[in-house]
This record gives sequence, C-alpha cells and structure tokens, in this order.
Amino acid sequence: MSDTEAENFDVVIRDGQLIDGTGGPARALDVAISGERIAAIAAPADSGHWWGKLEIDASDRVLAPGFIDVHTHDDNAVLRDPAMAAKISQGVTTVVVGNCGISLAPITDIDPPPPLNLLGGREYFQFATMAAYLAAVTDTRPSVNVAALVGHSTLRAGAMDDLKRGATGDEIAAMREKLAASLDAGAIGLSTGLYYKTAAAADMEEVIALAEILSDRGGIYTTHMRDEANHIIDSLTETQTTAQRANVPVVVSHHKCSQPANWGRSPETLAFIEEARKTTTMGLDAYPYAAGSTVLDPDWVHDRIRIMITKSEPHPEASGRDIADIAKDWGCSLKEAAVKLSPAGAIYFQMDEADVQRILAYPPTMIGSDGLPHDEHPHPRLWGTFPRVLGHYSRDEGLFDLETAVHKMTGLSAQTFGLKDRGVVREGAFADLVVFNPATVKDLATFEKPLQQSAGIDYVLVNGTMSLMLGNLCPDRAGQVVRNH
Repeated sequence: MSDTEAENFDVVIRDGQLIDGTGGPARALDVAISGERIAAIAAPADSGHWWGKLEIDASDRVLAPGFIDVHTHDDNAVLRDPAMAAKISQGVTTVVVGNCGISLAPITDIDPPPPLNLLGGREYFQFATMAAYLAAVTDTRPSVNVAALVGHSTLRAGAMDDLKRGATGDEIAAMREKLAASLDAGAIGLSTGLYYKTAAAADMEEVIALAEILSDRGGIYTTHMRDEANHIIDSLTETQTTAQRANVPVVVSHHKCSQPANWGRSPETLAFIEEARKTTTMGLDAYPYAAGSTVLDPDWVHDRIRIMITKSEPHPEASGRDIADIAKDWGCSLKEAAVKLSPAGAIYFQMDEADVQRILAYPPTMIGSDGLPHDEHPHPRLWGTFPRVLGHYSRDEGLFDLETAVHKMTGLSAQTFGLKDRGVVREGAFADLVVFNPATVKDLATFEKPLQQSAGIDYVLVNGTMSLMLGNLCPDRAGQVVRNH
C-alpha cells in the first residue's frame, strides 16, 4: 500500500501521548481500531492516510489501556446497574469480582450472612452455578468486562450447616466439585476472606485442599488474609505456605498494616513479600486511601480509630455519620450502638498514610478499589480510586511517574490475573482504552460526599465501543466475560 492510499478504521485516536501499559515511556503514537481490537499503531507522521468513522483528538492527553480494577465487589452491580458509571467514569474497563471469599455464585436461596450481604439480600443469590452467573452477565452486557473469582465463604455457605467450624472431608469434597465446575465454566480463580466469621474457622488445610484445584486449571488464588493487624506476618506466612503447597500463584488482597499498634510496619511486611517472591508467585493489590470499609461488626468497634457508618438497615438515617456521635446521641457505648445499627456497613480509619504510600509505591503493587456499590454512603474509593492514583499520588505527590501508575492499573494486573490481550496497547489487543488529561485528572469523591464523578477522564472505549465521551456516559455497552481459558 502506498503512503497516499487510505486505510479505513472504525476509530482513530490521534496526537496523544501513548502510555502502553508495559511500564515503558510515553511516546507520540496514534492508534486505530477495527471492531473490538486495536488494528494499527503508528507515529503521527506515518498515520496521515488513516481515516476513521470516528476520530478522536487526543492532543495534550494521555492514551492508555483501560484500567483493570483487580479488587471489586461488583458481582451484583454489573447485573443491577450495568451502566457501571462509578467505574467507567474512572477509566475502568475491566473488573475482577468475587473477592474476599464473597461471590454471588455458586449458591441459591440463602439469607446471606455478613460479609456475603455486601452483595445484596437473599433475592440476588439466585445462581446455582458459576456458568449461570456468567451467562447472566453475558446477557446483561454491562459496560465493563467481568472476570470472576469463586468465593470461599460462598462455597462454605453452600456446603455447610455451621460456618463456625472447620469443614468435614465430605464438605470439602463438595466445595472442590463446585470450584472445579466454576473454573471450567470460566471463573479465573478462588478468593478467601479468612478474616471474616464465615471463614475464620477454616484452617490452612481446608484452603489448600481447595486451592489445589486451581493448579491444573491455571487459576489464581487471592486472599483477604486472616489477620492484617498484630499477626500480619503469621498471615503472610500462611498465605505463602498455602500457595507453595497448592502450587498456585497468590495475590494478597488490599495489603495494609491495620490498627494504630501496627502503623509503621509496612517495611517489615514488604520485606517479607519481597523475599517470598523469590520462591513463590506472589502479588498484591492496594487502594489509595488510609481507611477501609466493610460490614459493621460490634467486635471490631473501639475508640482508637474513627468509624463512619455507610449503611444501616434498622437506622438508614445513620449513613454518613460517625458511630461515636451516634453513641453519644443514644447515650450508649460504641459496641451497643454497633449492635443497634446492625446489619450495617462502616468505614474504618485504620491505616497510616506513610504505610499507604510505601505499599502503593512498591513496584509489584496493583491497584484495586475494593469499592462497595450497595452502600448508601460508600467509601469514596468506589468513585475515585484510579484518578486518585494518577492525580494525587503520581502527579501531585510524585510517588511514582505516570508510566508506573498506569502499569500498576493495566499491564501488571492483566499479567498477574492472566487476562489475555488486555492491559496493554498493542496491535491485536482488545481496544479497551482511556484518554485522560494528565494535568487535570483528579478524584472528587470524599468521605463526606462520596458519590462524585472524577475529573479529567475524557474518553473510554471498551472492546472498541465508546463508553464515555467527554466525561459523559454513552448508551452502548460492550463488556464481555473474561474467562480463564
């Protein structure tokens, strides 16, 4: 083809600085899309003969792979709210659901105990198999791609009559069978939430017996560890041992040093992880905030940290208020207030900013929001995580350069979770792309006003389909189920 002969594409993105997700430097490159894939990449001097049905001017903008949220609880959200505004507006094009041992499948007709109720009530647990859940996602076609983990607590709740004990041999066999079927249907791995009461009684042998199923199928194991506070090194040791004995790669979910007594321990935990990575395939994710959010449990309530209520079934008016103020108004103790508010959710201001920054800056750390989409007053990470990394931590704090920030959200995540042809900008890869303004990108969601769309995200394409244009949601949805085979 001569230089003057036109090449026709569906979309052409011109004059942007391409950060391709590999960690390499930004370059002035134009990108062309045909169908759902990237068809061509060239320097501006070599793309003058390209013609696109839609042409995007990315001058003074960065063009990057769509962001991959490796830690979500969007299992139900992708079905109930398929526009997924909270994620698309941040530039997220793929979500990993089923984290912390909590997944919507495979289980039916259960009054979900905490933390399974983070995904909604009984009426939503209607998928006896992972195949049925993934089919529902395909039929709904949300705006984002969906990769699914199988939750250990979900498996336990479906196989056991009492979650406060270890599983019997027969119960483990039943869980192994459901896990294998789920992986065969396209789930990408297993998650545990050993910190939670639904799984705390499970010993390491129970988890290994399940994780072994992943080895032959190329699945990944992710874990909300048993303890992120005083016994965090013991939990990291258990995590490494589980991965080694089951012969599977492992991801430490939302790594943190929790509670004031453990602030400043991140050099110790990161040194452990660095040493473990010499013999074990171990990754980790983190969110860019010094507060976490989960169910409200009276056993976790004390006066050493601030605690804000995100939702309360008996007292919905408590959303957004601190439990200390509520207890004072009610003339009761913090624990008594927690009992009265339950079932409920809460934000726990339990981390130290220096630890947060040290963990985020650690090269193997991926970014995950851990957002809870069903809270009335959610943690701001639901709407702000990815622009906060790009704006606050990369540009403003200088914690790492923009190429590193993007890599932590894209190429590193896709490689770790085995998401083929995603997380990088190259010819033949899926056209999951984001165009953002590096000078203005910023999270606007706050703890006081969490439902705020971020600034500076201009365009988002999912599988070649425009999903966000000039900051506005587009009607077409093109998300796909991302399977492990």
